[in-house]
Amino acid sequence: MTAWILVGGRLVPTPALLALPRPDFVVAADSGARHAAALGVPVDAWVGDFDSSGGLSLEVPREVHPTAKDETDAELAVRLARERGATRLVFLGAFGGRFDHAAALVLGGVRLAREGLHVVLHSGDESGQPLLPGAAVALDLPPGATLSVLALSDLRGLTLTGVRWPLAGADVPLGSGWTVSNEAAGGPVRASLEGGLALVTVLHGGEAHLP
Repeated sequence: MTAWILVGGRLVPTPALLALPRPDFVVAADSGARHAAALGVPVDAWVGDFDSSGGLSLEVPREVHPTAKDETDAELAVRLARERGATRLVFLGAFGGRFDHAAALVLGGVRLAREGLHVVLHSGDESGQPLLPGAAVALDLPPGATLSVLALSDLRGLTLTGVRWPLAGADVPLGSGWTVSNEAAGGPVRASLEGGLALVTVLHGGEAHLP
């Protein structure tokens, strides 16, 4: 079951955004509800403390939480999606906005992937997928598309194919720029790891008309 989780970052209409699998369940996290109209999807639930959604109005069930809480609005949305049976989580509006929220979303996405969920972070013009040992990331990208492998820990045995600068069993230190700004050769791209935690990011060009 695929859940779209609408969060408060930027969202740019691109063909890559339109190509995402359609959701079985949509939950908006506070100000992420503003993306619903642009995406042309009905929202099934709206959660958060509603401190950043002034002026937004949706006729959907609300789950209201206090501002002083131990989870972000996105985490509350994830909890609800998992309770509904979601195993694939697509965070829309994932990049841009406040850095602390974006960073927490990335790290939380990696944790969720370690728990066995399929996680995609997307803002239309940019996307990311957690890369874990034994769980390769496979993409089909146009030639010249920019992609990076962000080392969120020391990486062991990184193999990257289908790119201008391939790697085979490379060890990459935490935060290294070595694996930033590679280019797709055109067609299948595959990244795999023997050890560590990473995020594969892609820049997507070209605007599209959303419903």
